[in-house]
Amino acid sequence: MRYAVSIPPFTDARTVLDLGREAEQAGWDGIFLWDHVQWSPGMPVHDPWVLLGALAQLTERALLGTLVTPVTRRRPTTLAKQVTTLDHLSDGRAVLGVGLGEPRDLDFADLGDEADPRVRGAMLDESLDVLDRLWRGPTDHTGDHYTVRADFRPRPVQQPRPRIWVAGVVPNRKPLGRARRWDGVVPIGTHGDLGPDALADYLALVPAEEQREDWDVVAHWAKGVPAQEYADAGATWLVISAWPTEQGWVEGLRQGIRHALD
Repeated sequence: MRYAVSIPPFTDARTVLDLGREAEQAGWDGIFLWDHVQWSPGMPVHDPWVLLGALAQLTERALLGTLVTPVTRRRPTTLAKQVTTLDHLSDGRAVLGVGLGEPRDLDFADLGDEADPRVRGAMLDESLDVLDRLWRGPTDHTGDHYTVRADFRPRPVQQPRPRIWVAGVVPNRKPLGRARRWDGVVPIGTHGDLGPDALADYLALVPAEEQREDWDVVAHWAKGVPAQEYADAGATWLVISAWPTEQGWVEGLRQGIRHALD
């Protein structure tokens, strides 16, 4: 089992960096940031990729990435460059978490971006194929949503590319099928963090012939549940985070960073 912190960058930017630095010092294996443009009216929202670049200079060991990036809000060519640059700054510690994203209004429709989840699902699948090709070598792609002719240099430090984790709301099968084509799944509960039993039930939807040992299962850690129960259910990563509309969420997350691994 490995352990990560997922930080909403919805506070002072230096506070986010301090939390990330404290997480590595406390022994956490991964530091991830939420990726939004708007999330709640009046709430400050910082760009995760700028912050991750700074964290790459402040840390030495922890994996760095997003949980999760809604790829349809970003051109795959731009995202490919951002992840590659983070991979170089961090000496090969970049991970890309992806998903459809929420909220549909503030983070998509209100910005003139595609809001229909079915269309965004198709765009996500095509984007992931484009990203994979851009990281591996010369790319000549013409699809329903993107046209790309490029040979991006440098390649990522990690070869053939950084790992891709796909988020999906339980019990939806489609994101689970999408995640099977990549390197891991991030199951999301509809009402709070998933418990081990619900996680095991969701993973049981994967056919036996499609199961792989090198596939990550990134579960949010419900408070008070022993890590071993998640490991028995199939989790390979446990993640703590915070709900940023709750009063005192920054200090609550800081205390979790300091003491959850005790």
